[in-house]
Amino acid sequence: MKKVIGPVLFCLVLGFSLLSCGHSVARVDADTQIDLSGYWNDTDLRQAADALIRECVATPRISQFDRTRGKLPVIIVGTFRNASDEHIDTSILAQRLEASILNSGKAEFVASGDLRREIRAERDEQQQGYTSDDSMAALGRETGADFIMTGSVKTMVDRYDRTATRSYFITAELTDITTNRRVWIGEYNEIKKVIKSASVKP
Repeated sequence: MKKVIGPVLFCLVLGFSLLSCGHSVARVDADTQIDLSGYWNDTDLRQAADALIRECVATPRISQFDRTRGKLPVIIVGTFRNASDEHIDTSILAQRLEASILNSGKAEFVASGDLRREIRAERDEQQQGYTSDDSMAALGRETGADFIMTGSVKTMVDRYDRTATRSYFITAELTDITTNRRVWIGEYNEIKKVIKSASVKP
């Protein structure tokens, strides 16, 4: 029996050792630029969102809004389409745009999509008689948005032999909700990657 257990334990230890040698983890700063595959990543997301919002809030119709209306413009972030050739979670881009709008200090944004529905459901629930009058959220007090921001992410791939370039085009449009007029259109096209691969097509 001992003669059987010995080789089995040795094989198990050797197997775990080989597995552990093939895997390593290094913790890095969240802002560190890392390109492993050449596809869309968190660095691209930050750069595109921050640049688009800087341009958006600097446009005259937005930068002068508070002078003519006496308040900051209120923006709601709508749908961003993924029109690229790869999987991109555009909801993360929308969230980054919302953060950039708020952090700019030049505009405000209101909740959209599922979050707005959750808030309305909670407000309606408070009207059912279980919440005290002094803490109940009032109906009809939502802040209406002045503008809605929509857009898309597109890619252009140029490939020759084992080398390819991937160019990203992120567009954003701001539309006046009252009049349907487009008040700003921006494009961020400064993401271009050269990928050299022996086996994997970019």
